[in-house]
Amino acid sequence: MSDVVLYEVSERIATITLNRPEARNALSSEVLRQLPERMREADADADVDVVVLTGTDPAFCAGLDLKELGSTAGNLGATGADGRPNRDGLRGPFPALSKPIIGAVNGVAITGGFELALNCDFLVASERAKFGDTHSRVGVMPGWGLTVLLPQAIGVRRAREMSYTGNFMLADEALQVGLVNHVVGHDELMPFTRQLARDIIGNDQPGVRQIRATYGEITRDRSGWEIEATNASRWQREMFSAEQVEARRIAIQARGRQQ
Repeated sequence: MSDVVLYEVSERIATITLNRPEARNALSSEVLRQLPERMREADADADVDVVVLTGTDPAFCAGLDLKELGSTAGNLGATGADGRPNRDGLRGPFPALSKPIIGAVNGVAITGGFELALNCDFLVASERAKFGDTHSRVGVMPGWGLTVLLPQAIGVRRAREMSYTGNFMLADEALQVGLVNHVVGHDELMPFTRQLARDIIGNDQPGVRQIRATYGEITRDRSGWEIEATNASRWQREMFSAEQVEARRIAIQARGRQQ
């Protein structure tokens, strides 16, 4: 359990890696506890200028761990996954951070994992990356800003299609519509991402962090986040059923085996 989120610093780059490959790096309560801790550690480290978030192959992140969600649902409320503010008073999966976060998407990024990616400053994708919003398939609501961040990235009509259908977007289409900045060969994902990080590190760091903060103030749709949080909280109170989530999880697995 202690290594479900890996942390490494080199060349002033902190690499945070979700490390539950057998579960496609699904977000258990323990992952959701450790991830913000590692991010706070990176933000406080004077030897770190850029954070890279990735996953252990074969996935980036499959979203909330549906086995836990369908039993205790303990991971739904962890770090505000149900729309509530985290301990820093922010909504979303990340604590208050000053340093740039690059998402290195090495495989599938689904639902809550998709929201992790969307909350990064920008994304580099492996050719194997796939993106999907399956909240409606599972029977949970976005609580980490997907309904704000996804239309900002790809436009509201494409965002609606992804959310209503649960269909996946492949890496090349993600590049075409502006969801990711680059698509590279799988083996080049981390070297390419680290080079972008070094490009950032070569600049004036107080200036980089001020520009990042300014972008954050300009693009953060506070009213949109409030609406999403209100709806997510109401859905959890009135409509959420762990038993139904478990039934949907089994149905999704069965459908996947038939394909």
